[in-house]
Amino acid sequence: MSDISVILEGSKEPVYAIDVAEPIAKWLTVGVVAALLIAGIVIFFAARKVFVKYVKFAGIGAIAYAATLGVVMLSLEIAKKYSESYADKYALSRNDLISHILFPLVIVCGMILIGVVTLSLIYKFKRNAFKIAGYIFGVLILAAVVVAAALIGMYYSAHIANDGYFNSDDASVSNLGLYLSMGILIVIAVLIGIFFGRGDKKGFDTKTIAYASVCVALSFALSYIKLFEMPQGGSVTLASLLPLMVFSYMFGIRKGLFVGLLYGLLQALQDPFIIHPAQFLLDYPIAFAFIGIAGIFAKVRPLDKVPQIKFALGAIVACSIRFVTHVLSGVFAFQAYAGGGNALVYSLSYNSFVFVDMLITIAAGVLLFSSKSFIKLISQYNRPVKSDLAVKRSWQNDETPFDVSLSQQSADRGVTSETDGLAHTDTSAKNDK
Repeated sequence: MSDISVILEGSKEPVYAIDVAEPIAKWLTVGVVAALLIAGIVIFFAARKVFVKYVKFAGIGAIAYAATLGVVMLSLEIAKKYSESYADKYALSRNDLISHILFPLVIVCGMILIGVVTLSLIYKFKRNAFKIAGYIFGVLILAAVVVAAALIGMYYSAHIANDGYFNSDDASVSNLGLYLSMGILIVIAVLIGIFFGRGDKKGFDTKTIAYASVCVALSFALSYIKLFEMPQGGSVTLASLLPLMVFSYMFGIRKGLFVGLLYGLLQALQDPFIIHPAQFLLDYPIAFAFIGIAGIFAKVRPLDKVPQIKFALGAIVACSIRFVTHVLSGVFAFQAYAGGGNALVYSLSYNSFVFVDMLITIAAGVLLFSSKSFIKLISQYNRPVKSDLAVKRSWQNDETPFDVSLSQQSADRGVTSETDGLAHTDTSAKNDK
């Protein structure tokens, strides 16, 4: 019996610390959020001068709370998933679970954390080395992911390939289907980033990294506020994907894809249901990377007056592709769960929880995007790159509104210069006479 679980009197099932902590964390979080909102409303009407300071400190406190909650709950989750009693329940090898799945995932996430901290410091104090350091950490993280996938593949070969359940007379794991699905979805993600992220600003500066860290921390903390949990992995949460979608809306879908991928790796640590390397990539990094395209409609100017529609459309597209990713994983990796029935029908019905999660996120997002102050805050981040110079000049000279394009300003200045030249010529002619 693991030291993190106990047997309740009269019960044969172990009760883990995470099972006790989750409902406490849920209601504690609800209480914290309610307290912050009520205090904010009171301060807004009673002492509006200090409201901005309150929002700042409340935000920092909320982020610290989210990060602490995420670390504590993740630690308890890992203790459960890799305990002896949990492994015995599912006839798994605890040592192989730790060496072939836990350690590789921890190393990947650790490399990402070290990379984020190091690159932030380099950007602040030695910016000229930022690009080279970024490439180095990128290669190291990619190598760690490849090693993790290889070790998961070894685990599959040793425990799943001939287990008589996932691979039996009635069911099988399709290697070809999994790898083909994985490759096609990676290509789709790359193409979306290339064609729909053209106007995104390049590079990760300190502010972008800070926002990315905050959004991932908030999403990860909210992912523990589960409204209900599916038996073979997956859950409906309290709008846990909203911070990731807001990040995509603010900084563009290229950065959104990357941050979503990082969040997917954390999800693999939080709720690991991994039997195959390609299934791991489909259900975690790839599936959540597509949440990062939620900002795909952020720059659609005809919808500027209805940002709620922009957000909702982006969320629908992002969650729909995530749904497809989970369905493909279910069809090609978890045919055994269909009980001899049609694997596609089973996977479609099982993974429909994604749309319930999506509706909750859209409802929360629509409320958020209905705030004019919020829209004003994020509008400074999602401008097209071409308009940056025009905006800077308009702020300096107080000449042009935000939505005037650079080409239009250049044309206007050209006309003005030409008119000034004619006026100068006329004056010269008068002086000659």
